[in-house]
Amino acid sequence: MTEYKTPYENRCIVLHDLWNDFKGDPEFAEFFEYNDLGLPLAFMINSNIVASTPIAETYINETFDLLCEAMELDSSDVEVDGLDDLFELRDELHE
Repeated sequence: MTEYKTPYENRCIVLHDLWNDFKGDPEFAEFFEYNDLGLPLAFMINSNIVASTPIAETYINETFDLLCEAMELDSSDVEVDGLDDLFELRDELHE
């Protein structure tokens, strides 16, 4: 089980914002298709539409791990408050 520096609530925020801001973006189409449960689930949890459960947390964590992997970041070493922070880390890594 992965130990995260980014709190669960913040992982939900990151995925919520990704889903909300980029769901029609072709650059993320494959990622969205594969993570068709984790992304909307994070959106619904962060929007207080549904409550989180241990199974939901598993989906959220897997989706967060895959997003970090796609950005060539280590999800266990990333500490962010939101999506913008994650993009900034990615950009710093690739400067």
